[in-house]
Amino acid sequence: MEKPKAKKINIPGAYDRIPETWSPHVAGRVNGQEVRLAKIDGAFEWHHHDSVEEAFFVVRGRFTMRFRDHDVAMEEGDFLVVPAGVEHMPVADAECWIMMIESAGTLNTGEKESDRTKHDLPDLTV
Repeated sequence: MEKPKAKKINIPGAYDRIPETWSPHVAGRVNGQEVRLAKIDGAFEWHHHDSVEEAFFVVRGRFTMRFRDHDVAMEEGDFLVVPAGVEHMPVADAECWIMMIESAGTLNTGEKESDRTKHDLPDLTV
């Protein structure tokens, strides 16, 4: 059996291939985790992930991660881990590019499905 080949991806350039906001795309997979890229603009919805943590890195722009008891302002280069089970809502006043790391198969809307839930995320490595 042939071993898979390593593939590189240019992260800033990959955002040109993401046509809409709030639509995560897979940039890579590492040990059961997915590195996801998304453009965000406006407010998402309150949600949580019962059993998985979610990491956010701001590639370009800024957004606010809202929690029920406080907000965290996120600027370019900032990194934040949302603990499992903690309700949160990202909000961007203008288009922002984010990178997320979470367990493969984790729904973007957490423990509930809505019209914003994305299944079968597009793969940027193909």
